[in-house]
Parts: sequence; structure tokens; C-alpha cells
Amino acid sequence: MRALLTLTALLGALLLGACGRAPLQEQQAFVFGTWVEVLVAGGDAEQGRQAIAAVLREFDRLHRHFHAWQESELTALNSAIFSGRPQTVSDELAAFIREAQQLSARGDHLFDPGIGRLIALWGFQSDEFAARLPAADDLETWRKAAPSIADLQIEGNTVTSRNRQVALDFGGYLKGVALDRAARLLRDQGVQNALINIGGNVMALGSKGGQPWRIGIQHPRQPGPLATVKLADGEAIGTSGDYQRYFELDGQRFPHLLDPRSARPATHTQAVTVLIPAGTQSGTLSDALSKPIFIAGPEHWRELARKLDTAQVLRVDADGSIQVTAALHQRLEFIGKPPKIEIVP
Repeated sequence: MRALLTLTALLGALLLGACGRAPLQEQQAFVFGTWVEVLVAGGDAEQGRQAIAAVLREFDRLHRHFHAWQESELTALNSAIFSGRPQTVSDELAAFIREAQQLSARGDHLFDPGIGRLIALWGFQSDEFAARLPAADDLETWRKAAPSIADLQIEGNTVTSRNRQVALDFGGYLKGVALDRAARLLRDQGVQNALINIGGNVMALGSKGGQPWRIGIQHPRQPGPLATVKLADGEAIGTSGDYQRYFELDGQRFPHLLDPRSARPATHTQAVTVLIPAGTQSGTLSDALSKPIFIAGPEHWRELARKLDTAQVLRVDADGSIQVTAALHQRLEFIGKPPKIEIVP
């Protein structure tokens, strides 16, 4: 419920860029375990509605085909891996695996879609999270096995694994893929001005009435946005936060962002936001790159962001202190009294 409340606040902030004279077509849905919203500005109203409907159908298809714990092509592959059997997969899934392997390697495997069994141990492969810790022995067994998407081998469309403990979960990747798919679908249908929001991962197309879309960056501990930023055509922004999917036990917060090195949630960071320049993978990168930077922690996040060629980053530490790269700081408009922040190169 808290995640839904913070998302509702963010959706309100998104509309800061949507209040003007140009007519808006808007539709929301619940997909990928979160609320999604598509807004189309200007143009023919019926064309906008049909384009939005096509986007939402594609979101639903991706959600069903690659669900991590309900029956899907992904669960069939995970079952085959656990049994030690080769599995022939679709062209689409083979391409996802190859792309996710590359992204994971770039981020030192701190973002790794092969840790599905660890996600399940912590109870995050569910729509409701129980306030319960995994057994220490189970975590240690998993950590020693060290499964990774890098263990998968693909020849043509046949997938095998060197490690039977690998289980794919694309929860930290598929929302970004969906943003890129949505952008292509909208443009193919003649829509040039739109805003796509998938649980706080946002892509802008064109503008709203000639003005840039202005979106909010959710405050991790307060309702409403910490700051707003204007997005240029094709830019995408993504946030990983400990307020989105988590449970609390004995006064401690356990978020869904898991560190494969320790097999435990990363608790040193409240949120990381990355802004990605326009490109064919800007949506995918907005989803996949915020996670390794989040997990890297206070000592190493900037080094990893440089390695990932991600210049526009905002990080909120566990104590609430804020660090932001100079490239992003110059674009932010903070809400209310500007907080104390550290600007880093």
C-alpha cells in the first residue's frame, strides 16, 4: 500500500508537465506489479486512444510471457535449468537473455536477473510481502552457489546453464524494455508527443504543447516529489528506491534490492535516480542501470556510474543525505526549501 501511495504522489507530480492547452489522452493500468500511465498530447484524439491501447496490450503481453513466478515462458525455462535440461526459447527471450547478460556484466553483476531464487527466498516474488526473514542456512547455501545470468549459455535458441541454481527474474529489467517498446509503438502510430510512466520509470516523447514534459522525482521518505526535472524528447529517467517494494521487521526496513554478494537487501541507500539521454535503449538503461548504482553503496556508486557511462545521477543515502552529479544538478528544480546536497563531478 505504501508503494502505491508514493506512486500516486508521483503521478500527481507528472501532471505538472501536463497542465496546459493541448488536449491529453490518458489511460492507466496495473501491470508489472505496479501502476502504469500513458499520456498522449495533442493530435487526433481517436488516434491517441488507439495508440495507448496498443501500448497497454504490449505491456500486458510482456507481463504474462515473462512472469517470474506465474506460469510463463520464463518459469518453464527456470524449471528446465533446475532440472539440468536444455531448453529452446523464443527469439524474444533469447534476445532478452543476451542483452541482460551484457548489462549485468557492465554493472559488475550487482544487477543480475539470474538471482530469482534469492528474490523468492526473501519473499519478493509475490504481490504481498510477509515480514519474515529467510533461514540463514538457505541464504548461505544460495550465496555459496553464486548463481548468475552469466552461467547461462545460448546456442541459437537453446539455453543451458552451468549452475542449476540460476533462476531468471526480469523484474529489474522488463519495465525499461517496455518503455522502449512503447516509444516505438507510439511513433509507429504517428504519435510524436507522449509521456510513458511505468512505476516511476518514465520516458518522454516530444513535448506537451511545445513545452518539455516536467516530471517529479519521488522523495523516498515524504509524500510528493523531492525535485522536478524537464525531459527532452526521448530521454528516460528511472528510480530504484527502498520505498517501492519492502517489508519491515523489528523496526528495520528490508527492501527488494538485493546484493548478490551478501545475499541480503542493500540498506545503505534510500534511492538512486538516473537520467538517460535519448537513444534506442534509453528506457532499458533507465531501469537496469539504477540498480547496480544503488547496490554499489556510498563508497563505490560514483565509480560504478562512471564505468556505466551514466553522468546524471541522484543518490539519497540511508541517513537522508543527498548526492547528485553536477550534470543532473543543473537540471533539477527542488520542491520547497532546497535540501543540503553534495554535488559530485
